[in-house]
Amino acid sequence: MHILLLGINYWPERTGIGAFNTWRAEYLASCGHKVTVCTGFPYYPEWKTPAEYSGKMTMREERNGVSIRRSWLWIPAPVTPKRRILHEASFLISSFLCALSSRRPDLLFVASPPLGLGMSAFLLSRIWRIPYVYDVEDLQPDTAAELGMLPRRVLPALYWLERFAYRHATLISTLSEGMRQRIVGKGVPSDKVVIFPPRTSDELFKVGASKPGASEGGIGFRTEHGLEGKFVVVHSGNMGVKQGLDVMLEAAAKLREVKDIAFLLVGNGARQSHLKARAADLQLDNLKFFPLQDEQQFLSMLAAMDLALITQLRTVSDTAFPSKTGTLLSAGCPVVASVNANSEVAGVMESSGAGIVTEPEDSRALSDAIYVLEQRNDLLHSKTVDARKYSLDHWFPSTVLPVMEGLLKSAVENSRRQSQISNSRAIAGTPNSEGIVAKSEIE
Repeated sequence: MHILLLGINYWPERTGIGAFNTWRAEYLASCGHKVTVCTGFPYYPEWKTPAEYSGKMTMREERNGVSIRRSWLWIPAPVTPKRRILHEASFLISSFLCALSSRRPDLLFVASPPLGLGMSAFLLSRIWRIPYVYDVEDLQPDTAAELGMLPRRVLPALYWLERFAYRHATLISTLSEGMRQRIVGKGVPSDKVVIFPPRTSDELFKVGASKPGASEGGIGFRTEHGLEGKFVVVHSGNMGVKQGLDVMLEAAAKLREVKDIAFLLVGNGARQSHLKARAADLQLDNLKFFPLQDEQQFLSMLAAMDLALITQLRTVSDTAFPSKTGTLLSAGCPVVASVNANSEVAGVMESSGAGIVTEPEDSRALSDAIYVLEQRNDLLHSKTVDARKYSLDHWFPSTVLPVMEGLLKSAVENSRRQSQISNSRAIAGTPNSEGIVAKSEIE
């Protein structure tokens, strides 16, 4: 079948939804499907377009069997909630025209956010008479409401868009059971909402097999960055508002006298400048900032690190589920999660035994948990084993990706079946040459 994936983020973005979209699209292409991606120019998480893509309005690329069609989008600087709305609106317009100029696919696979892509999907699906699958990576209206990112008068429009996208989608997919239940709770039939688990890879499981830091790559990473003999604590990914990374800086300040512990903040994002300034004010000589790592460097870093951090503000939705959770556990990385106790992340930590959960925005609780794991090598090792086992049981790519493919195929087949039934009914109700509908034709 021909699948058109519509999403604002894609390769060469190495974190967040872009990496997720790339993983799925390339798998589907490897299965023999024709895959076209309509996306923007890369910008995330730096919020800056690389030089090789700058100044272009459209562009076509081919990578690993996927046809990539890029269209212009406005990149704000600095990023504010209002500017982000304009940023997303620019992509909605350009990507709709880009998709419309593509050949008719059999299925639209739409990655949200942006929430407005639900309207694009509806229009394109009606023009082409095809189904669309609406993939929810973030419950954008809920997040905006909980973080107070937008005026309250805007929220009803966002919730209307959300309901519209859900109502007309053939299938809705999301990352976790908590997010699925939140969507069902909005009045969506439960059999219409499925889980497509977070991104993992065979390479990540190989890293997990060699933990802690035993692989050549892990040793090389430590040597290159002066981390020999250190207990390496890492937060990797977006440095945005939701992550609430000040708590990591405050924990590092409380542990500055424990010379064996080294903190790494890896990635980029809207709050990076603030975090660097705060780290300088706190004189954190035990914390280093690293840019996003390329694939091989990232795997080496995973092999080198002793402990991963996942942090969220107290106001972040309990259903928010960073896709890096799957990455970290697959690589056998124990986690300290500074999140709400009833959150989806906390539930995974409890079910898996892979981590410790502390109160969000509580730097004392976070520093105490880090110190305990640094002192208790037996506890750290058991959580390493538990992390990898849970990921193998729940997120192994060779299991979850074929399930995704099967559900997408079913969406297309069911749509075709419904179309045939509708056509048959229309023919059955067509008057004969005398303007009379035969009784046998309508019974």
